[in-house]
Amino acid sequence: MDKALYISSAGATLSMRAQQVHANNLTNSNTLGFRRDFVSSLSVALQGDGFQSRIMSSARGLGSSFDVGAQEHTGRKLDAVVSGDGWFTVETIDGNEAYTRAGQFQVSADGQLLTAKGLPVMGDAGPVQLPEFESIEIAGDGTITIIPADGTGETVEVGQLKLVNPEVTELQKAWNGLFVSANGEALDADPNVRLRTGFLETSNVSAMDEMISFISLSRQFESQMKMMKAAGDLASSGDRLIREQ
Repeated sequence: MDKALYISSAGATLSMRAQQVHANNLTNSNTLGFRRDFVSSLSVALQGDGFQSRIMSSARGLGSSFDVGAQEHTGRKLDAVVSGDGWFTVETIDGNEAYTRAGQFQVSADGQLLTAKGLPVMGDAGPVQLPEFESIEIAGDGTITIIPADGTGETVEVGQLKLVNPEVTELQKAWNGLFVSANGEALDADPNVRLRTGFLETSNVSAMDEMISFISLSRQFESQMKMMKAAGDLASSGDRLIREQ
């Protein structure tokens, strides 16, 4: 069988995978703190008998862009955005740590600080638990202060958010969109990470760029399918010539 069939098949498979990734990016273009993904590939020689004259594409893996998204003003005291590099820390359903740029927080009925998706927000001493309060403030270093609902009017410090700032090579994206430590261990807090309250970070996805990439990949897929058909037609023509002799 002609090597062109293998080359075009590999190219079509890679285009389909990349289309799925860009479609997921488009779906999350309005998801707070979302980091767009991309498929990286490399050129490899097609192995087999004879002279290695054909080059095919092979998927190298899935990566994420760490470009910072735009800041959206909300004025809400429980909304926070990381200024520059850094991440909020949350606790996943299996009890491990994960990291996110989405700082839309809420307080549960029992006083637990949660993300918009209901995950506990981690502080310097575990998940943040708040007593009843009249007002709350989150400082630039993540320190949380409240005025308790006891009528005293005194400001009380009740904890500090755990903020981390690892190298991008130390993180990998999990299936749920959160990032986790590449080695499976919890990251250390970084006291240099700074926050800005009353703002939220939007997705770093450009819908226009994703649509252009999606259309380009669709055309690549069609070209690869045409190559596969041409290879099949050539093989059929060769079979007919042999039978006619």
